[in-house]
Amino acid sequence: MKDPLEHVALTLLKELGEDPTREGLLKTPQRFAKAMRELTSGYARTPRDVIGEGVFSSESSDPVIVARMKFYSICEHHLLPFFGKCSVAYVPRGKIIGLSKIPRVVDIFSQRFQVQEHLTQQIGDAIEDSISPAGVAVVMSATHLCSVMRNLQDHDAPMITGYRRGVYRDDNALFESFKRTALSEGAGNE
Repeated sequence: MKDPLEHVALTLLKELGEDPTREGLLKTPQRFAKAMRELTSGYARTPRDVIGEGVFSSESSDPVIVARMKFYSICEHHLLPFFGKCSVAYVPRGKIIGLSKIPRVVDIFSQRFQVQEHLTQQIGDAIEDSISPAGVAVVMSATHLCSVMRNLQDHDAPMITGYRRGVYRDDNALFESFKRTALSEGAGNE
């Protein structure tokens, strides 16, 4: 076995009463190791890595919103997936961030073992640290398989978390407007 995670998968299969030598499971340890490395690739990157030189001067002071980006993560408590949509908004103060950089920031933090509350804050903090906007907000809505598969949550009841700093904290109407956009099922990343 090349990757130590292959041994983990083999042990897991045996402990759960499976026969890892049966045809359907012969390559499962290798597939598991490869998948886990991909799903947790966020540990190998930082916001600075993906934002790089993607910060630009701007005189704009109107909100910038990237709405309903799909994300996938793994619950740090049960090692089961959770997934949903993330929306990020900020009000520039002299700097803007390249549009493609925001989904990459979401990916960095979602591709780690997480709880949604921390994930939401980490994304907001990264945007705030990179461009020091007048305000930043993040809203995430997700389905957690650790609850759904264990019959602890209604299948249609997503968990919603929010983060707001600066003008989004001071101006509740501004935050509520963003939140409606973030949670709407209108046009966008559907």
